[in-house]
Amino acid sequence: MTWRKQLQVRPGADFRLADVDTGGTPGWKKSRKSEAEERLHENVAALAGLEYKLYAENRRALLVVLQGMDASGKDGLVRTVFSGLNPQGCRVTSFKAPSVEELAHDFLWRIHKALPPQGGIGVFNRSHYEDVLVVRVHDLAPKAVWKARYATINDFERLLTESGVTVLKFFLHIGRNEQKRRLLARLDDPNRNWKASEADFVERARWNDYMKAYQDALTRCSTPCAPWYVIPSDHKWYRSLAVSEILRETMEEMRLKFPPPLADIAALRRKIK
Repeated sequence: MTWRKQLQVRPGADFRLADVDTGGTPGWKKSRKSEAEERLHENVAALAGLEYKLYAENRRALLVVLQGMDASGKDGLVRTVFSGLNPQGCRVTSFKAPSVEELAHDFLWRIHKALPPQGGIGVFNRSHYEDVLVVRVHDLAPKAVWKARYATINDFERLLTESGVTVLKFFLHIGRNEQKRRLLARLDDPNRNWKASEADFVERARWNDYMKAYQDALTRCSTPCAPWYVIPSDHKWYRSLAVSEILRETMEEMRLKFPPPLADIAALRRKIK
């Protein structure tokens, strides 16, 4: 069974987020942890080559969506899995609380602006899903408003795929105890405590509300064209390995090819003296 099949929220299937073991490592035995780093390096190198072909082909694009609770490892994942990519062809966008200008438009306006062009890879650290997560949990919009957004998001992602954008969505799923451990470790680390925020602990108090919101987002918006993948993320090494495997698997299936040269190669060779 491929990584995608093991970790995908199958569209239309009965899925319960509560049944996912956040400390599990489906597809890779924990006893082989020492081998995981080597495999990750192989995948990072392979992704660099695939990105180069995508850039050269200049016909399609890839959008990677990362969601997860605070301290689930979104930043760490970007640093490891995407470390080998050329910044010329890859752009990472972090979506914070919307600005005044963004609030003056529809909720997808700022998302459209950040989409990757043909030949590019876009990585969203948080995304349009905040509008059915934070907005829902904090009652920032009436239920009728955010509830209608599930269908809007599905239509939006279908439009992207029809336009040549492959959409990969990853929910980095950590347990509540593991989140507590990471947040406390962050406070004790002078190299990381600058990231500490009172908001992290405020949001933690709404854990159950967020799990319900994620449950709905994952089941309502995992579609054949843009499925969700739930990545058990208590183990950082497994989180990065699993995402890199799915990325590599997906891009290899895209059958990317270098375009034919525009110039007459033989004629150019004759001109070199």
